[in-house]
Amino acid sequence: MRRALVVCCLLPLLLSASCGARIYQPGGGDDGRGGSLRVAVVPKAIGFSFWEKVRMGAECAVEHREDVNLHWDGVTAESDVSGQQNLLQNLLAQGVDGLVYAATDAKALGAVSRTALRQGVTVANIDSGTSPQPSGVPVFATDNVAAAERGTELLTERLGGGGEVALIEFQPGTSTNATRVEGFRKALRDAPEVRMVARQSSDSSYNTAMQVTQDILTAHPDLDGIYAANEPSTLGAAEAVRQAGRAGEVEIIGWDASSGQIQALRDGVVTGLIAQDPFRMGFRSVRATVAELRGGSRRFADFDTGARLITARNVDSPEIRELLEPRCAERADR
Repeated sequence: MRRALVVCCLLPLLLSASCGARIYQPGGGDDGRGGSLRVAVVPKAIGFSFWEKVRMGAECAVEHREDVNLHWDGVTAESDVSGQQNLLQNLLAQGVDGLVYAATDAKALGAVSRTALRQGVTVANIDSGTSPQPSGVPVFATDNVAAAERGTELLTERLGGGGEVALIEFQPGTSTNATRVEGFRKALRDAPEVRMVARQSSDSSYNTAMQVTQDILTAHPDLDGIYAANEPSTLGAAEAVRQAGRAGEVEIIGWDASSGQIQALRDGVVTGLIAQDPFRMGFRSVRATVAELRGGSRRFADFDTGARLITARNVDSPEIRELLEPRCAERADR
């Protein structure tokens, strides 16, 4: 049975910047059959619904593997680039066989991947890669441009092809932010009567998103729509619109699908959600990394983990319920 150790200091290999991190040891750790692989998975930040589902997928990938020790740890804010750099460097210094991580900054984290590769560590990125992306480091992520286009097309459709919209991005400098903005702007080119009148960053903070949205609503009282590029941005924007008494008047298209976002959708505050598949992201990346470490895998390459557009019409469908409430037994073969 898999054990969860809550004191990381018990295993020097997996010491990290956060001594309270949980360490999962499928099958009780190294049983001497070929030696246990040490794979660290580091999200952009811990404590968010999206990243918790990534963790569930990563665990599922090694649930029945007695030869893999999986370590999960991360910083508490997606804007903490230096904190993530330090955490990753510590893990490399302590010794890991595989490193799966989401880069908080595309340029700043490239050096970490290059260092890991020089040390012979197998590296994969989830959600966000680096710039440049080293050869041999695959990215397991959503096709953000295509998904953003679909979401923005729904927004412009709801606006009848014309109106004023605002963009709430979350962290300029990350590849994920850049591609989600790219898809948004690309779709707007096909709707010339829809004008972007404001662009602000939430810094992946609910409070900041709410504040900048309040400011935008004040400056642009005729605002018709909002495109919010991640979970905190969507929730903060939705609350600002709700407080302004404009729920249902300002169309909101957001990213991700936490319970709070789904409730806002049901309440009519949010129009649509671009839902990724974080469970699949964690599962596929860890499974491929382990396969590569155990002798090479032809599947160790970029992988599109998919996205669905959730609206009030399909939120209760079996497909969406499976996406929102993944279970290892049901999803392990995907």
